[in-house]
Amino acid sequence: MKGIEGIIHFHTALWIACIAAFLRICNGDLSYSVQEEMKKGSVVGNIAKDLGLSIKGLSDRKARIEIERNGRRFLAVQGGELVIAERIDREELCGSKSSCSLNYELVLENPLESHRITLQIEDINDNAPRFPKNEIKLEIGESADKGARYPLDEAHDSDVGRNGIQTYSLEKNEHFTLSVQSNPDGGKYGELVLDKELDREQQQEVTLLLTASDGGSPQRSGTTVIHVIVLDANDNRPVFSEAVYKASLPENSPSGTVVVRVSATDVDEGANGEVTYDFSRISDKAAKLFTIDNISGEITVIGQIDYEDKYEYELRVQAKDGAGLTSNAKVNIEITDVNDNAPEIYVKSLSVPIPENTRPGTEVGIINVQDKDNEGNRQLRCSIQQNVPFKLNPSIKNYYTLITTAELDRELIGDYNVTITATDEGSPPLSSSKTIHLFVSDVNDNPPVFEEQSYSAYVSENNKPGSSVCSVTARDPDWRQNGTVFYSLLPSEVNGVPLSSYLSINGDTGVIHAVRAFDYEQFRSFKVQVVARDNGSPPLSSNVTVSVFITDENDNSPQILYPTPEGNSFMTEMVPKAALSGSLLSKVIAVDADSGQNAWLSYQIVKSTDPGLFTIGVHSGEIRAQRDISESDSMKQNLVISVKDNGQPSLSTTCAVYLLISDNLAEVPELKDMSYEENNSKLTSYLIIALVSVSTFFLTFIILIIAVRLCHRRKPRLLFDGAVAIPSAYLPPNYADVDGTGTLRSTYNYDAYMTTGSRTSDFKFVTSYNDNTLPSGATLKRSPGDNSECLNFTSLDFTENASQCSTLVNNLHIFCIFYLAGLCFKDMPAI
Repeated sequence: MKGIEGIIHFHTALWIACIAAFLRICNGDLSYSVQEEMKKGSVVGNIAKDLGLSIKGLSDRKARIEIERNGRRFLAVQGGELVIAERIDREELCGSKSSCSLNYELVLENPLESHRITLQIEDINDNAPRFPKNEIKLEIGESADKGARYPLDEAHDSDVGRNGIQTYSLEKNEHFTLSVQSNPDGGKYGELVLDKELDREQQQEVTLLLTASDGGSPQRSGTTVIHVIVLDANDNRPVFSEAVYKASLPENSPSGTVVVRVSATDVDEGANGEVTYDFSRISDKAAKLFTIDNISGEITVIGQIDYEDKYEYELRVQAKDGAGLTSNAKVNIEITDVNDNAPEIYVKSLSVPIPENTRPGTEVGIINVQDKDNEGNRQLRCSIQQNVPFKLNPSIKNYYTLITTAELDRELIGDYNVTITATDEGSPPLSSSKTIHLFVSDVNDNPPVFEEQSYSAYVSENNKPGSSVCSVTARDPDWRQNGTVFYSLLPSEVNGVPLSSYLSINGDTGVIHAVRAFDYEQFRSFKVQVVARDNGSPPLSSNVTVSVFITDENDNSPQILYPTPEGNSFMTEMVPKAALSGSLLSKVIAVDADSGQNAWLSYQIVKSTDPGLFTIGVHSGEIRAQRDISESDSMKQNLVISVKDNGQPSLSTTCAVYLLISDNLAEVPELKDMSYEENNSKLTSYLIIALVSVSTFFLTFIILIIAVRLCHRRKPRLLFDGAVAIPSAYLPPNYADVDGTGTLRSTYNYDAYMTTGSRTSDFKFVTSYNDNTLPSGATLKRSPGDNSECLNFTSLDFTENASQCSTLVNNLHIFCIFYLAGLCFKDMPAI
């Protein structure tokens, strides 16, 4: 039956334990048991398995053991296991309590959770019993009866349970035996029992060895010496006024404060009735805080009392009379709490730096607030200042989450000093503050911005390659690489040529350099797009337009358009003999590829056959008669005209103008003397051959031409042989007369008459349609009788030389052709 009852009790206890464990897990609490004095790193339990998490999950959620201030961290999370972080001494932590446990909080993040962990500390036999004194003195009267009992000092063992004191033993002797007794609180002590009467005359002192042994494995023991002095009889022991004394002591009580006074009386007289006091059992820690007066029995404070360190103490006081009889009493001291601890603020987690693009409501930190005081003194309020974009949200017990309340902008505010203030509910309340520094990290959210909306650069033509054109600057308020700006040119073309052939840019400084020399005459301006790009990810960029203007330099000499420059042809203009002073005789036309004042041209006669006969307009280039033409003036007039621009320094060009003062070709002498001297033998041969061909043609049509001439009238202007009209204005490609430039200031129309039979294309005369030009009718009228003169060939000497003959025949030939054309188109204006 007893066996069956035992099995039933065992199963009942097992079910109760399982149900209790299930309830603990459901409530989120974990309980572990571990022996004291285990080595650091010893495994307590698999906390990951108990929480239903993987090892990685436990790590990702930043699992950690939280302790209070001044607390000792005996546990740590390592991998998925709970391990010993520091050696545990049960006796130091719990003293003589039968049950010893430590409470911790396991904190998990994402989401924030808290689990209470209870660690039961199991006692091991690591302390040997010890007596308060190395020697116990007893004075026993020789009249003591057999069986008399003498209580002995109780040995103290810091261990509890079976590891505490279990037995006492006394070395063998003929007078005494040992009886082991139990105290009401479970402690054991020995009593010396007189087994044989003492005889002071035979033996005045008896020395015995008392041994206290615990029940641990291996067993430990402690000894003390009992020194018995044989005296006369003392049959009364001291008696305390109370079996248990209770006292309440505020923490921080100053040294010397009386806690309690114990009192014992002995009815004996004399020395047998004198009572002294002492601690019979006291912990090492309590011995540093309290002392007892041996005579008065007052227990006073000698150390710093701290409620947060320990809030209750248990002392054993012994009263002994003069004869050595003793009695014991218990003293319980309760420490009351005082609001002497300000709240303590701990930053458990902080996500810094905070990206500036963090959304409002994002959790950036976890704050824990603790107060070591008790009850109302540890009720806390937590807050932060109002001028920062953060706030505290209460979470689980004494935990707060720090979250953002507004958008952050590092370019405006790069960091924040957030002051957290915690206040308790004590009287008076205590508070503490903690400032945390939060940095805002940069995000590439700002593109580079140029200092100007557009740039203009002016560069002189013919600049040196590599010279600086201009500099652009862009600013990026972002930080480090996000704010580092690099410059580049947007690919494009200038007049069909890649931009890179003209300009380059320093990617770091933004200085634009010319790759080649510019020519104002090719292009005067162009635009380029400069790109400023930061080094962020992804990079941001902006563009700006740089307008490059080429400024002109005087690097082009004037170019003469009319008369044709020397070396190309020989041009002669005929001047009527009746030309009056101021008559327009010819005009020099010149242009300059430069612009502005560099293209303002001035004309000057630097050499002439008759210096006083002709003048030229300084700005117009018009050649006019300075006086009336006279018969004494030389028929052949050579002028050298200088055309000079207004640049600095000025450039100039010269040309030769050949004028022939004559009214008809019959009066014209050989013109070759006015040309450049050159070998022209081939030309002469060609002219002789042409003479034969033209003469044959001429003789065939001469009669018909005379007859038609007599029947029709013609304009006087067509009486002149070989008159050929040329364009009234001639400009080469890429030139234009720009008003105000001074290049072609007036518009003139000319009829230019020249011979076509000569290779040198000699000019006969030039008439102008300008209003200021002398009318052609004033000098070119011919009477009908002049026609015969025109056709009088007997006056010509064809044997004089080949050149003269060629010129004359060609002139006649051309005259006939144009005479016939004039008859057919007489109603049309002259060309």
